[in-house]
Amino acid sequence: MPGFLFLAPDQHGNLPICRVLLPFSPFNKAITKVKINFQALGCRLNEAELETWSSEFQRKGHQLTQDSGDADLVVFNSCSVTAEADRKSRKLINRIHRVNPQCKLVVTGCYASLQPQQVEQQLGVDLVIDNQRKDQLVKQVLDRFAMDDQPVQAIDQHSLFERGRHRAFIKVQDGCRYRCTFCIVTVARGEERSRTTQEIIEEIRRHHQQGVQEIVITGVHVGGYGSDRGSSLYQLLSEILDKTSIPRIRLASVEPWDLPDNFFQLFTDSRLMPHMHLPLQSGSDSVLRRMARRCKTAEFSMLVDKARSTIPLFNVTTDIIVGFPGETDDEWRQTMQFVEQVGFGHMHIFTYSKREGTKAARLPDQVPRQVKHTRSRELHQLAQQMKHRDMSQHLGKHYDVLWEKTESPQSSLWSGYTPHYYRVQKHSHEIRSSQISGVMLNSIEDNKSIFSENISSIC
Repeated sequence: MPGFLFLAPDQHGNLPICRVLLPFSPFNKAITKVKINFQALGCRLNEAELETWSSEFQRKGHQLTQDSGDADLVVFNSCSVTAEADRKSRKLINRIHRVNPQCKLVVTGCYASLQPQQVEQQLGVDLVIDNQRKDQLVKQVLDRFAMDDQPVQAIDQHSLFERGRHRAFIKVQDGCRYRCTFCIVTVARGEERSRTTQEIIEEIRRHHQQGVQEIVITGVHVGGYGSDRGSSLYQLLSEILDKTSIPRIRLASVEPWDLPDNFFQLFTDSRLMPHMHLPLQSGSDSVLRRMARRCKTAEFSMLVDKARSTIPLFNVTTDIIVGFPGETDDEWRQTMQFVEQVGFGHMHIFTYSKREGTKAARLPDQVPRQVKHTRSRELHQLAQQMKHRDMSQHLGKHYDVLWEKTESPQSSLWSGYTPHYYRVQKHSHEIRSSQISGVMLNSIEDNKSIFSENISSIC
């Protein structure tokens, strides 16, 4: 059916500026097999969801491409954890459209869920799918754009490798029942919903059969796994260790209050990597109360001690929010002292910014920008010192490394990760992608490295 446009002149005889609405056409030409590019911002859960969708599209016979400029369709899983994440999401949508204005663009994720009208109005966006409907994203996209949905018999390469990734993120649950005062994600993601253990185990087995060597257990509230099923994260990990043979298992961020006393005994199985990201957020108990966090500093310290006494050199990484509303000089000193006392292998440092829709945005005594900047710089300096100190303990030791990629297609400089999640680089012509092999760590390099053929560097 053709589209019609009627232009009525105004009282001065001028024709109005208008937008022409044409009838919907999937790709303006008959395309049954579509090239799809996936983009994500934010958490590992977003990556896990991309992996699920990419596998589903691939099973329907569609191709994956790492180049958004070459794609017929781009799926963007957005983030809204901070106001800065909103800005980055908008920027990436604009960039995708600028690079490839002909492609169809589907936007989902937390930003799309919290600001659907704003996203719908952004130039280039063809379809918005909120978090509550994203489990059916592939079906919605196939229907919306009249794409081929006939399954194929064989797939040449795992979708993970097609997208240039080497570890599989396994989504075990979604949603969170807690309401930290700074967090908007619980609003965007909704109530807790856990997958069945059998579903998870079958997915891990499929990944392993297709050449994946490492998985990462992820979710919004990973430690809350099973709260709606009468199970727990401990039980899930026990089942995975018992019923799969995948060589390396990692955990995404886990809230410290979710871990039972015997949790770290699981790590005596060397397939469970000796690294956990335990978000602290502040080293001051009074700030933690304003955040509505459920773990005090003394309890956090005991948890880390338990991990390191069970598994020597256990790597604990964390998150810290700088300049939370009302944070005094004394509370900041408490945080600096506690962070140094515990010692972290790495810290994600976030400068607090108001997030509309959260309780923290309404708290009094917002910290001045310059004060937050000074504190952030101070903490970053401490973080670098602690990271160097932690890495130094691994020098001269042998570790198995999962190799991921070279610096360029022509390069022999490979990079991969140790069990403790430290990045290692090594010159070799024998290494292959997704291979696990042993190395001895010889030197620490901060971003710039010089290597000989038989020396590995940790960075």
